[in-house]
Amino acid sequence: MSKFGGSLLGVSLLLTVLLAAATTAAEYYNYGSALDKTFLFFEAQRSGKLPATQRVKWRGHSGLTDGLSQGVSLEGGYYDAGDHVKFGLPMAFSVTMLSWAAVDNRKELSGLNQMQQTLWSIRWGTDYFIKAHPQPNVLWGQVGDGQSDHYCWERPEDMTTSRTAYKLDQYHPGSDLAGETAAAFAAASLAFKPYNSSYSAILLSHAKEVSVVLGSYLLFSFADKYRGLYTDSIPNAKAFYMSSGYSDELLWAAAWLHRATGDQYYLKYTIDNAGYMGGTGWGMKEFSWDNKYAGVQVLLSKVLLEGKGGPYTSTLKQYQMKADYFACACLKKNGGYNIQTTPGGLMYVREWNNLQYSSAAAFLLAVYSDYLSAAKAKLNCPDGSVQPQALLDFAKSQADYILGKNRQGMSYLVGYGPKYPIRVHHRGASVPSIFVQRSSVRCVQGFDSWYRRSQADPNVIHGALVGGPDQNDNYSDDRTNYEQSEPTLSGTAPLVGLFAKLFVGSYGGGYSKPYQTTKPPATSYKATPTTYTPKQSGAPIEFLHSITANWMAGNTRYYRHKVIIKNNSQKQISDLKLKIEDLSGPIWGLIPTGQKNTYQLPQWQKTLRAGQTHDFVYVQGGPQAKVSVLSYY
Repeated sequence: MSKFGGSLLGVSLLLTVLLAAATTAAEYYNYGSALDKTFLFFEAQRSGKLPATQRVKWRGHSGLTDGLSQGVSLEGGYYDAGDHVKFGLPMAFSVTMLSWAAVDNRKELSGLNQMQQTLWSIRWGTDYFIKAHPQPNVLWGQVGDGQSDHYCWERPEDMTTSRTAYKLDQYHPGSDLAGETAAAFAAASLAFKPYNSSYSAILLSHAKEVSVVLGSYLLFSFADKYRGLYTDSIPNAKAFYMSSGYSDELLWAAAWLHRATGDQYYLKYTIDNAGYMGGTGWGMKEFSWDNKYAGVQVLLSKVLLEGKGGPYTSTLKQYQMKADYFACACLKKNGGYNIQTTPGGLMYVREWNNLQYSSAAAFLLAVYSDYLSAAKAKLNCPDGSVQPQALLDFAKSQADYILGKNRQGMSYLVGYGPKYPIRVHHRGASVPSIFVQRSSVRCVQGFDSWYRRSQADPNVIHGALVGGPDQNDNYSDDRTNYEQSEPTLSGTAPLVGLFAKLFVGSYGGGYSKPYQTTKPPATSYKATPTTYTPKQSGAPIEFLHSITANWMAGNTRYYRHKVIIKNNSQKQISDLKLKIEDLSGPIWGLIPTGQKNTYQLPQWQKTLRAGQTHDFVYVQGGPQAKVSVLSYY
């Protein structure tokens, strides 16, 4: 009897262990759930007037007067980390990473129904960058004083610290910051191109203008023509985001502009300056907001792997050798010149916020794995050649470590899994919401009442990637331990593409429903049956939006929008009525009907034959109006 009972107990224990292991594994591999939470972090970091669809309900409007004292509206954008400064360099890098995910992981993100969330996250940044670039050779690079901000512990809604804005111009250059912003504009233009061609064109025009003007050719304007470190022009940023150089950002901007435009002039720039700017000279073991060389090398390797090198093939091969150096170093197959890892297998670069380096590297390796796989190429390392899958395996190991497969058994993505940091170094999360505690929390009061308390944060900042453990895999869940417990934009942004790739890739994994299903905000755009894209067909009436000109008038940039209406059906259409929303300027080629936002074709164009088109144009200081079909016969 005891033997039988012992067997039952053994079976029960075995089942319990197996169930626990299965549950734990499911947590590690639930990349879809982790992906959804990363977007919540970006919502929590929003500055400005929040949309009605804001899902992070403990946040409120803030920073509404940013820039006004200096005659410019700089409302919007993202707070950098646990503070309330809007640092341009890491914000722009984060937008570039989000955009890269939207471009290279479009299929995965669309399949997960997360493309719209990705575009919202990008646009909250790019709308701000458009405001920050009000005219040629001017770029507002920072809002807020890092020193005074760090002396206070208060919610963004209660801010009493300086909101001074700092700008770059021809007398105060910043090639690194301008270059990264140009890269962000260019990458985002690619992300939006299939969904909102007009907004994509606006972003690309800013990318070119921020990046270049040489004679009559739009090339290397502000970033390249007026060279210098942005931290020399904005000394306030030195203590927080000191730049180590700007050559990598100039190459980075040119590489993204080449990808966005296909213009060989940008590619030639990366070739002509390959040696001088270190693109083919520096072999890196880091990819980050400050060091873009590995990213440049992977982007340009794609050109080579696709067989598009042409006369530049030999130099592009040198770029790929350095991309291989980075990848081989991560796999520890680089002839001894390898990355450092913790005993638990985490890539370790620096004591301060180390996870931002491992998340960026993991994303870049996943991207490079795809480029090599598409070309049916191997990675050639000093210690032997390896298949591209090995890069994805390493990227997965970093993602799994982040999500809880580590010695602490802790997820470093806040809100994910059964155990995660609950004392995050983040002002908004650590102080009760303004909707709960309506009285202001003053500068010093925040330190006394909330910063030093040992209790958990009253607000869970879902999707925040904290700084992470030390080189021995040790982590202290302590709000005052800012090296380990503070999250950043640049740490979380690369996770979007990484999690999307791992979920839809060969690893599979469970997926929980999105945090909350919402209607898109008024400022967002998505593809609809009435928006024409090259791959779309079958809609009876289609539209092709484009921008044919833009110019400055005072402090406002105006755009001439052209819209082609096409009868895509097999029969004649008559009495077409269109609804045009968000129109703020004059319109030509359509006639108002007298009903609000409703227009019709002119008298001489009452019908559209099968395949026939009709054009109309309008001018306004902003993105495209929303055009839809009301009725026709």
